[in-house]
Amino acid sequence: MGFIVRVLISAVAAMFTAYLLKPAVKVENFTTALILALVLALLNVIVKPLLVILTFPVTIVTLGLFLFVINAIIILLAAKLVPGFRVDGFWWALLFSIIMAIINSVLSGLAGSN
Repeated sequence: MGFIVRVLISAVAAMFTAYLLKPAVKVENFTTALILALVLALLNVIVKPLLVILTFPVTIVTLGLFLFVINAIIILLAAKLVPGFRVDGFWWALLFSIIMAIINSVLSGLAGSN
């Protein structure tokens, strides 16, 4: 049950973030946002740990700031995989990932999920 709530919260956060970044980021509808949330969850479980391990020295040198770049890469990869989700470039993907993380955190706090 917790996973379903987290996916729903991520879908709402993706819709709201896309609304805030309207010209550069587009999510067609809530179904696309749900698929995006599932794909992001899958990419965060499979691809992100591999990228973190491969870029560990760079992450150490940049004091962890390179993790933002990894998040942007994950968003760009999701944009390639999910039809109906579009991001105009790397910087918009970076901004999308930061804003979505903040909104996701606030909504998770309001929902009371861990």
